[in-house]
Amino acid sequence: MVEEIPPSASNVSDKEPIEVKSLKQLLEIATGANLQKESQYEESTLAERLPFPFLALVGQPDLKLALLLALVNPSIGGVLLVGPRGTGKTTAVRSLVDLLPIVERSACFFGCMPDDVETGGMDAVCPECARKYAEGIPLTKKDKARLVELPLNSTIDDVIGCVEERPGSTQTTRIKRGLLAQADQNILYIDEVNLLSREIIDSILDAAAQGSFTVRRGPVTATFRSRFSLIGSMNPEEGILRPQIMDRFGLRVLVRGLAQPSDRLEVYRRVISYQKNPHTMITRFERETGLACREIQFARDMLPKVTISDAIAREGIRLVQRLGIDSVRAEITLFEASRAYAAADGRVEVKKDDLLRIAPLALRLRKSDFITKYFENQQSEEEMIARKIAPLKARKK
Repeated sequence: MVEEIPPSASNVSDKEPIEVKSLKQLLEIATGANLQKESQYEESTLAERLPFPFLALVGQPDLKLALLLALVNPSIGGVLLVGPRGTGKTTAVRSLVDLLPIVERSACFFGCMPDDVETGGMDAVCPECARKYAEGIPLTKKDKARLVELPLNSTIDDVIGCVEERPGSTQTTRIKRGLLAQADQNILYIDEVNLLSREIIDSILDAAAQGSFTVRRGPVTATFRSRFSLIGSMNPEEGILRPQIMDRFGLRVLVRGLAQPSDRLEVYRRVISYQKNPHTMITRFERETGLACREIQFARDMLPKVTISDAIAREGIRLVQRLGIDSVRAEITLFEASRAYAAADGRVEVKKDDLLRIAPLALRLRKSDFITKYFENQQSEEEMIARKIAPLKARKK
């Protein structure tokens, strides 16, 4: 997809337009803006909360790439950002708001979809949706995906839902949707994910694995869809992340502080400019943001056509095995992220270079030293069992 960006204050040059051929190229170009020569702006007095522009983030190429790939391909399994405080993890995630794609969303409270009827018949949807389907009325509507944040102080009722009284109605109670139901076909963001309670983590794991979950509150029961892309951030100084939830994150990014003094100075300039007047900063990157939205949607639409050859796939599997990784989610993430990377570059075939670019993001923090030592320690018992079985096999013959 090729589109020309008119000259703007946020481009490197104000004289020549920039030709952008893919989302990948746009990401490389847009963040090269420098605010050093910009004039001062009057401070904004508005109390509204406006996200920092994603394309105004300085440096951190792996962080930005991982987040964009998660928007292009939800099958990647989400993103985990690991790093110290003050490195822009939360700012980067919240800045995705203006880039979120359009999705097909159920128009029903219970999340009924046409696929349910096609796979399970009319009994697989609620009576109202069964009627609509029979009459040819659409069960879905197009809507922009949303960023749903799970606060650290959330209760289990906030997460999965609770009984809602409905006075004056023939049906006096129903299950109120929790955050997991609200996250369906959206982005679920958990800051300080390593500090969540075990109960809430278990609920998230169950919903992520099944794509739906059931809430039972006395005689009232409801099942909700919960197909979301999970994004988490954490500071390892504050505690480790349970292996069960770690395994649910597809891409893992180590977010370090910027090394170049010029980059750190540029961050300072942009932050001050944003704090004084967020509208001005957002406007400066408005063209790039709009183009990025279109490129993300274009890459999502292209994704089903992107293929990975057996030869390239075997290269990836050999790499996973050389690293001693047991989980097959490693290959799934590596291949799906590579497909998204190719789509973001406007291609329909995954190349070896795509795998090599994605491999650090997809494969880090997956090897378990505990499991390796466990199997090594177990080897002597396995050999003893084999020796005891061998005479029995020989006697049988």
